Amino acid sequence: MKMTFFAASIRLSASRLAGTSALALLFAAPAFAQIASPARTVTDPAALESPANPDAAPVPVEDLSYSRTLGSSAWSHDGSEIFLVTNLTGRNNIWKIPSTGGWPVQLTRSDERQGELVPSHDGRLLYYTQDVGGDEQFDIYAVPASGGAVRNLTNTPELREVSLLIAPGGTTGAISTKLRADGQVNLALIDLATGTTTPLVTEPDPVYRWAPVAWVEGGKALIASRSNANSTLAEVWRVEVPSGAKTLLLGKAATLYEASDATADGRLIAVSSNEGTGQLRAGIYDTRAKAWRWLAPTPWEQSAGTFSPDGKTMTVSRNEDGRTSAALVDVATLAQTPIPLPAGVNSFAGGGAPFAPDGGRILVVHSGADTPSDLQVVNLASGKADTLTAMGLASLKSENLPKSRIVTYKSFDGTLVSAIVTIPFNLKRDGTNPAVLLPHGGPTGQSVDGFNRTATALASRGYIVMQPNVRGSTGYGQPFQNANYQDLGGGDLRDAIAGKKFLVDSGYVNPAKVGITGGSYGGYMTLIALAKTPEEFAAGAQLFGIINWLSMYETSDALLRQYLISLLGDPVKDRKVYESNSPITYIRDIKAPLLSLQGDRDIRVPRGQAEEVAAILAKIGTPNETVFYADEGHGFAKRENQIDSLRRVIEWFDRHLKGAAPQ
Repeated sequence: MKMTFFAASIRLSASRLAGTSALALLFAAPAFAQIASPARTVTDPAALESPANPDAAPVPVEDLSYSRTLGSSAWSHDGSEIFLVTNLTGRNNIWKIPSTGGWPVQLTRSDERQGELVPSHDGRLLYYTQDVGGDEQFDIYAVPASGGAVRNLTNTPELREVSLLIAPGGTTGAISTKLRADGQVNLALIDLATGTTTPLVTEPDPVYRWAPVAWVEGGKALIASRSNANSTLAEVWRVEVPSGAKTLLLGKAATLYEASDATADGRLIAVSSNEGTGQLRAGIYDTRAKAWRWLAPTPWEQSAGTFSPDGKTMTVSRNEDGRTSAALVDVATLAQTPIPLPAGVNSFAGGGAPFAPDGGRILVVHSGADTPSDLQVVNLASGKADTLTAMGLASLKSENLPKSRIVTYKSFDGTLVSAIVTIPFNLKRDGTNPAVLLPHGGPTGQSVDGFNRTATALASRGYIVMQPNVRGSTGYGQPFQNANYQDLGGGDLRDAIAGKKFLVDSGYVNPAKVGITGGSYGGYMTLIALAKTPEEFAAGAQLFGIINWLSMYETSDALLRQYLISLLGDPVKDRKVYESNSPITYIRDIKAPLLSLQGDRDIRVPRGQAEEVAAILAKIGTPNETVFYADEGHGFAKRENQIDSLRRVIEWFDRHLKGAAPQ
């Protein structure tokens, strides 16, 4: 699982410098060279087109927020029902629905976030995780599958328990555990009757985290993964149970071997690896023969999934430039059969068990720029896909929602950068229109071509929205992902600015009416862009972004500290790197008005980051507003806060990019 939060520096006043010479000085660094990534054709900016649609209208914020989200899902033990997490009530609770379609029934009611659904082997219980106020200190709970009182099995405020994998006998399981004060993630066994946990593998190094992958040989052993903080190393281990004796099956320095499943006998392991390629590819590893069989090569990221109940089929996903596709693989021949879904973001659902218990159906999710995520069941014999859910409100008709396209442009050093551009209807190509850049979190994340509430809300109001996958993003190979090491707010910011130029060159966009917004690392990108290149953006709205990497290191969760080290180096030895990469170094040059939105209980980006921003801007007199949301963590889970935050972002850009009166 990829973690996301999302030379000495001389402070310069960009307002005293002109044009490209200012950028050259601000980004002074060792010579840049084009970063390798999959080959693709550069897009002509003039190819952007705003289609005509007389029925187009701003999508109401409430309708976007009342369109339900789709979280964790799971088949019932007999395949007759599907459990899912959705916010039908405005909270992320658990519901169940017949697997043939029908009215959902609510199983749990809580103000807290729930996820990671795992049905018991006898079908009587459903296990899940829940935290408190977004603090990510998850416990494991159980609720009767037919409804009833919930029970907190672990109830350990200082120990986080996640990734439950039930053993073949059904009475015990394996989990990942993390102490609140520690960075490392360990393996443990859990007694499902009492909730008692017993350590299985204790990791001494805070850089690493363990996760259970598959039980093998009737529960005699566990296939497990061990990975580092910045997703540049992943290993596959066999762990004997209950002794905890470990055997390394796959591992090499600076190489990913990401195990996702194993056959019941432990012979075959589904693995995604970048060995020798720099890009993830899917394969099957034979532990007895110690031999690989690889799927057909592709320049794009390819991920192995899970085996069917009979072990004859494996799922595989392909991420091609922000659009994902799903396929089934014949384990014997490696022949692939695509799942028949429209273009967009297509993935397998059901956690680690997308196949129905009888193996004849599979659970998938489809989302597009004009289509909210919905669950579908595919009959493997007929290939027919039936949609089970209708998450979007009736007002969100796909024909009247803004469309997207994926573009590729060259950055300052020739590096190819891809972006998702959402284009409003009915724009004139007269260079007067506003635009907003929407960088993703991470930085080891990726914007994908699925449904995005912020992009839809802004594009339906006349803003061209660009989601750039700047260097540091995943999906474009390891060299591209590693290209921003100790250069946060350097090359990646210049990639974003090249994206702005692409939009201006389309003939639609006024360069003086471009804003930027994002959450987590997208919030950091907003802050560094406004502070380091104050002439480029006319307004910004940052959500739980980082202003100061040093104070961030000192106050964030221990696991996140290891991630920061992987991005910036040691905070003592590399203190100047932390300073030069921090927006606080340049924040007094900021000109654009800034909106900051922050969760009170965020353990990834603590509220102190937003407080630092507000205090400095108040001193220098830059227009700004800061809002804190109680009992919210890293991202806003409660519907009323989702509505309020999105409305504030829209009103902020309307005021500062369109000149609308404050509301």
